[in-house]
Amino acid sequence: MFGDLHVHTRLSFDSYVSSQRNDPDTAYRYARGEAITLPDEDGNQTVIAKIQRPLDYTAVTDHAEFLGPINLCTTNSSRPVYWFPACIATRSDNFYIQLLAANYWVNLGVTGTAQQKEESVVCTIDDCNMAHHEAWQQIQEAAERHYDRSSDCAFTTFVGYEYTDAPDFSNLHRNVIFRNENVTSTAISTYDTGSKNYPELWRRLRRECSSGTAGCDVISIPHNSNLSRGLMFSDPANEEDALNRLYFEPLVELVQHKAASECRFDRLLGLGVATEDELCDFEQTETDNLSMLGSIFGELRTDEAAPVAIGDFGRRNMVRNVLKDGLQLEKESGINPFKLGFIGSTDTHSATPGAAEEDNYVGHLGRRDSGYRNVQDHFFDNPGGLAVVWAEENSRDSIFAGMRARETYATSGTRPLVRFFAGAKYAADMCSDQQMVEKAYAGGVPMGGEVFGYRDSPVFLVSASKDVGSPGHPGTDLQRIQIIKGWLDNQGRTHERVFDVAGSASQKAGVDPENCATVGKGHSQLCRVWRDPDYQQGQRAFYYARVLENPSCRWSTLQCQAAGVNPFDQNCSAQAERKNIASRDAGAIGDVWGKCCLNPDNEPFYSPTLQERAWTSPIWVNPSQNNEASL
Repeated sequence: MFGDLHVHTRLSFDSYVSSQRNDPDTAYRYARGEAITLPDEDGNQTVIAKIQRPLDYTAVTDHAEFLGPINLCTTNSSRPVYWFPACIATRSDNFYIQLLAANYWVNLGVTGTAQQKEESVVCTIDDCNMAHHEAWQQIQEAAERHYDRSSDCAFTTFVGYEYTDAPDFSNLHRNVIFRNENVTSTAISTYDTGSKNYPELWRRLRRECSSGTAGCDVISIPHNSNLSRGLMFSDPANEEDALNRLYFEPLVELVQHKAASECRFDRLLGLGVATEDELCDFEQTETDNLSMLGSIFGELRTDEAAPVAIGDFGRRNMVRNVLKDGLQLEKESGINPFKLGFIGSTDTHSATPGAAEEDNYVGHLGRRDSGYRNVQDHFFDNPGGLAVVWAEENSRDSIFAGMRARETYATSGTRPLVRFFAGAKYAADMCSDQQMVEKAYAGGVPMGGEVFGYRDSPVFLVSASKDVGSPGHPGTDLQRIQIIKGWLDNQGRTHERVFDVAGSASQKAGVDPENCATVGKGHSQLCRVWRDPDYQQGQRAFYYARVLENPSCRWSTLQCQAAGVNPFDQNCSAQAERKNIASRDAGAIGDVWGKCCLNPDNEPFYSPTLQERAWTSPIWVNPSQNNEASL
């Protein structure tokens, strides 16, 4: 099932102040394949957006913070609070006033360092609690309206919201996803828990949902750990926190429009954050916090967004390092709090779930990255990814069970079909067996699982089929499959290694620099039965698969070429200046198209081409002997 678990609508403050007026109902209609209207760079509702292929499931996850105040500020002009200055600014169509309004809300309740957040004056003028409940009810009702409960199982919705804490712009956000219609009475926010206190979110969810409300189950999905200044995955303070994290956070959002969080490698320096994996340069941003969004008219307006050196970049900003450290914590305490499966999502603030297509990207931040502003101000963002769940049917119970079991994978926006299993005795010819999947389940565990006490290497089965694409938008061939291993040695030190197990990087494939058409062939399908040649009995380890497509053009390259500015052309700078003149004549400010001509040889992470990819959830190898399947 392909879906998106990170979606904002007009109920979120940062969506509304960007001239985005679509509500949860409209977001669900977009996910099901309907066209919707979005704001252009001037804030006019003129952009028609339509996903190329519908999703199977979606959750709207508007910010819990300010659900009440934004409801009061935007929906009823007869109430006095509607005319409070911050509310007037929030509704303004003037770009500069919108920026001031965004700054007001962000500083008030999202990025401040105070343990207890200060509510808006809006809440002293009117009843924010009542307005919060109204908005929370609206989210639930929209999810119910669009959930296909018929035998067709055509589309599934989940009730959810985002818990939004970012002290000093350090991202500690989580998406809270409920299994069904049984949910907490409010969307629990940092106003309820205090800042830097996400363990209190887990305690509240246990008290008010999983242990306190019949039929209620819930997970919390951390995202953008790459922007957390190393704070997202701190050591648990006690056993309760470790067990709560293990229960409530079975998944992590590995990629979204504010970059990827698998791993990090600076190709100019030839150095990584506890890695030598050169493919870890994929969709990285140069800083380590949410200030990376602070570009206006092509220039960063805050020192907080300055590049962070590899040596200063938080080790646990990167999920692969978190997984490795989890092995260490498990050896010390008996609990691995970082047993994380993988998903991707978009984090769209334009009510466009699943809009992760490079050739159909209209931005995710309302007018702030619409039209030319996308290249000018959000060049290092990307369309985001998708959350893929293996489930028996397209229903809430089945998909949620798949998420809870971590039988999930993340993609960077395309839709390859990927399987990953580990077992004791898979046959060497499993890839050609028509009953491959059935036998794989019968003889082992799928992605997200755990095996115990193997004397010899488990047998891994990995299979990938290329994204078939959609009419007029063919999928890209596969290049190769890799298996990434992380392990703990006898001295308690962590290590990692990347194995190429199927396909090859030596294929002569690329893009036509004139029009971005793909050149060269790859594979429509890859499969391998594989054992770890370096396996040692007794070592704690994890393995996950990474599936790489052939090179294709990045969204920015496609939009630059469409504007007549070709990143591959030696005259790119002259083309950009001619286009700048035309854009400024039409009302733009600053250097609009210059980033199209960045030289990738001088950039640590950027390239005009990319390799779309998928990451399976890990399979863990535990040295414990408590499994009858041990070899």
